[in-house]
Amino acid sequence: MAIPIRLTVNGKSVDAQVEPHTLLVQFLREQLRLTGTHVGCDTAQCGACTVHLDGRAVKSCNLLAVQADGAQVTTIEGLAPDGELHPMQAAFRECHGLQCGFCTPGMVMAATALVRDHPGADAATIRAHLDGNLCRCTGYHNIVRAVQQGQAAMSAAGAVPASAE
Repeated sequence: MAIPIRLTVNGKSVDAQVEPHTLLVQFLREQLRLTGTHVGCDTAQCGACTVHLDGRAVKSCNLLAVQADGAQVTTIEGLAPDGELHPMQAAFRECHGLQCGFCTPGMVMAATALVRDHPGADAATIRAHLDGNLCRCTGYHNIVRAVQQGQAAMSAAGAVPASAE
């Protein structure tokens, strides 16, 4: 029995029918073909599926699509709608905060929410807030550097308040 849902995904209104058990990550990937949101563990442990739901970073493998009814969802594809890399994406590239890239979309989504919610976050705060996002390929040193560089670029662009916590 399909349930109608209406939400906004990456700034576009979406009306869809979903089965009650459909996870948000499945809906995004399979129905909307937004495959930048990855499924890494299916248990909300790795963070590869992180998206923004009404501005909060959430693990989309841990939410039903019907729970997003009426919400605004931003995926990694929605961070740079004009094709220009978001400052956090550019920082991950420039600081080599990735290797295979599988965890990168979730890391970037978690990092952008972190920087917005905790402007001026230091390395320890960044590490603590990215604790739920796992990278299996690289040490976290370059990821933390990327978040710091992305934070500075977002602040310079006026995307976050310039003041520290």
